[in-house]
Amino acid sequence: MSAGPGEPRAAGHAGGSAGGPGPHAPPDRPAYLLGGTAPGAAERMAALAAVFDGWTRDHLARVGLQPGWRCWEVGAGGPSVARWLASGVAPDGHVVATDVDVTWLAGITEPNVTVLRHDVTTERPPALGLDLVHARLLLVHLPDRSAALRAMAGALRPGGWLVVEDADPGLQPRSSLDPAGPADDLANRLREGFRALLAERGADLAFGRTLPRRLRELGLRDVQADAYLPLSVTACATIESATVAMLRDELVRRGVATEAEIDDHLRAVAAGQLDLAQPPLVTAWGRRPGG
Repeated sequence: MSAGPGEPRAAGHAGGSAGGPGPHAPPDRPAYLLGGTAPGAAERMAALAAVFDGWTRDHLARVGLQPGWRCWEVGAGGPSVARWLASGVAPDGHVVATDVDVTWLAGITEPNVTVLRHDVTTERPPALGLDLVHARLLLVHLPDRSAALRAMAGALRPGGWLVVEDADPGLQPRSSLDPAGPADDLANRLREGFRALLAERGADLAFGRTLPRRLRELGLRDVQADAYLPLSVTACATIESATVAMLRDELVRRGVATEAEIDDHLRAVAAGQLDLAQPPLVTAWGRRPGG
């Protein structure tokens, strides 16, 4: 690791694990659709953690996370993964958590976590020779995602692991997989409108499935991947209601749904009347040769 906890080599801006460029993104980068300062963003971020953290922890443990490891949590967004990593590498290991907007990381008090604002696509890694680099729900939103992946892989020590997790809405585009009536049809129409907004802002809706190939192209070994499809998880309702509320004005403006339809949808979600799926989360992992 080229820089210790008290001597970071780079600071600036990065993408957020809750989705992508936040309110401090560079001017030539499209504004993130679900910015971290928007009403409902905190609830959405907590719900994403509730749905995906268990899956993420299983994969980070699978590559051998242990005390003494030095880790980089890229586009950390919220604090949950960085804190879990910190507990796993304690007492001698260290975690650097970076993001474009570190608002949600301000409460981290673990002594073995350093929080930095940093742009993974334009700035050098905050440390080198790392045992583990991890990013979740970040790259799909970045127009320069290939540069980000190269930077992440380049920060590994020989034998170090890169674990990357991203959604693939193209693999499963619906909100309701078992449409049984008008409420399900409306949910799917709203999800279609959300996907269109993401694509307009440069998101690659088929990116998740490319991760194994991309890791091999970077020269990583022992590459594997799998996917998690949340089909009907309690926190998915919170993600749905927060997302639709945050995008409400844009969805109405574009004619995707009326105000009344959105109200109906949010009531149905709150009443637990819908089984709401999230796009598959593809997790890919591989290690740098050597070590």
